[in-house]
Amino acid sequence: MKTYFGMTPKGQETYLYTLENEKIKASFTDYGAAMVSLIEKKTNTDVVLGFDCCEDYCAQDAYIGASVGRTANRIGNGRFTLNGQEYQLYINNGPNCNHGGLEGFDKKVWQTEEMENAVRFFRTSPDGEEGYPGNLDVSVTYRLLENGVEITAEGTSDQDTLFAYINHSYFNCDGSDCVLDERLMIPSSEYCINDPDGMATGVFESVIGTPFDFRTFHELGERIQEENIQLKEALGYDHFFPLEGEGIRLMAVLKGEKTSVRVYSDMPGIHVYTANYTNVHGGKYGRHYEPRCAAALEAEYCPNGINRNDGTVVPLVKAGKTLKNTIRYIVEPAL
Repeated sequence: MKTYFGMTPKGQETYLYTLENEKIKASFTDYGAAMVSLIEKKTNTDVVLGFDCCEDYCAQDAYIGASVGRTANRIGNGRFTLNGQEYQLYINNGPNCNHGGLEGFDKKVWQTEEMENAVRFFRTSPDGEEGYPGNLDVSVTYRLLENGVEITAEGTSDQDTLFAYINHSYFNCDGSDCVLDERLMIPSSEYCINDPDGMATGVFESVIGTPFDFRTFHELGERIQEENIQLKEALGYDHFFPLEGEGIRLMAVLKGEKTSVRVYSDMPGIHVYTANYTNVHGGKYGRHYEPRCAAALEAEYCPNGINRNDGTVVPLVKAGKTLKNTIRYIVEPAL
């Protein structure tokens, strides 16, 4: 179902696309190729943050639900070198470039193709957009599953370039105002240390004996106030966890009293962000999204991988080739 969703400040009309089956109802908008809602119908619980119109999406800067690119997360000093040429990106997060730059994919109106049980958003990011090389053809396809949503992101370029897609949905399994009493599990034995500006350093440490050990379920708020410099500098969790193996595999599970969300992906790992700086009015259901109201579970590449030579998987698209990644969100009533 397609319905009018509002107008951007540039005068562009936007639309909302809704898919539904017996268990799940999900909505997406062509503004930012964002997931607007993901409702588990048995409990009538919408597990993602979002807004009721395009105008409210345009007014916020928290990337809520959006398709983020060309590269998600931070690139150190907004610079990288590719094929011997240095590229300078926009600095928008301390000394770094974050989530694509000044006007990333989250602020674009995408073209749309409606399909059976799916909607495909696509656009061409022109050579030089936000400082990146190459004309990059991007598509993001949301497909309704029996009990969730599958996202397929593809990028094809006419030059070597970077493409590190994420879906930046914020999850709250109970539709409540705080996520800290929900339980998280991440099957990872390491996490990436951040510098004081929130940049992943590429140094991985064991989670054993730390508040980053989610190999078994822990409430998000259980250890978030501990005397830990990583938590203090980030005001909570804002860290990358590598996942062993390849292909689509379990990345994380978030459990509330009403529902649970499982995240699967073929990405190298997952970044967990407990909305530490979020302060957004005008959310769905009249909500004000305050710090720690939800958790972003971002299946992604390790941040700043292009600037390291340590075996980190780099989201590099070779000229004439396609980079494809998949994310699945499975939503079920809590047991």
